[in-house]
Amino acid sequence: MQNWNDLRLILAISRARTLKGGADLLRINHSTAFRNLNAIEEKLGARLFERLPGGVYQPTPIGERAAATAERMETEAHGLDRDITGSDTRLVGNLRVTSSETLAFRVLTEQLARFRDLHPGIMVELAVDNRVFDLSRREADVALRVTRPREPELFGKKLANIAWTVYGAPDVVGEGAVDDPADLREHPFVGWSEATRGVAAADWLNESLRPMNLAYRTNSLINQFTAARAGMGLAVLPCYLGDLESGLVRGVRDPIASLTRELWIVTHEDLKWTARIKAFLETVGDGLAAQRAMFAGTQV
Repeated sequence: MQNWNDLRLILAISRARTLKGGADLLRINHSTAFRNLNAIEEKLGARLFERLPGGVYQPTPIGERAAATAERMETEAHGLDRDITGSDTRLVGNLRVTSSETLAFRVLTEQLARFRDLHPGIMVELAVDNRVFDLSRREADVALRVTRPREPELFGKKLANIAWTVYGAPDVVGEGAVDDPADLREHPFVGWSEATRGVAAADWLNESLRPMNLAYRTNSLINQFTAARAGMGLAVLPCYLGDLESGLVRGVRDPIASLTRELWIVTHEDLKWTARIKAFLETVGDGLAAQRAMFAGTQV
């Protein structure tokens, strides 16, 4: 098998375990992936995947071997790409950045505008996504994350602590902010959808409220912010989102200590000296770090 595109398809389906998932990874349509896979198997005279119930594609032994070969080739290709990119001293080209929806909503975009003014030759593409992008596979060049990177091949710098507390429209909060969140148990709240898992604010709400206090649910933090501003109920928000909105006031006076998270800027170790990435780390990273008090909820 000498066609790299064939191997990429096998690897994508192997990773996704479905034909549609593999097609999505390669940004091709399902019918194209179906035709190409059938053509590959016919050319090889061997079945690469067992088609199981529920649309699951289970690699056969030869399929596993082909996927493993493709993964080694991909790793080498990404390594070469990082080596070439890492030696680039030009302040021009594309730069792919990823961050959460809430950070991109206002604070990060202001820094990106400043970066654009300073470096007009660099085109930033922002992927707004809450999942963790694989920087080794060049899914992004730089990531803004709320956790310390654990992968040894990544370089990260902590920018700030991110504080959270309760916010609402003034008429919903009432007489003023309280010190104890328990004093707000009779207020309506905007909460997370029931399927939400692994979000500290959602867990805190579930532990702190009775079900009848929830007036509205959504899996979008920006929509919770908008709903709170519209008077639908109180919401637990990061301070950099709630404190900057004139239509919201704090329902709980101080940040809730158990919800504090960290903001990190992360790139691959091989790329940190690339001119455009170094410029981004310095301009945007330092710009965000200068707003530590706002992130920490002490600038009110």
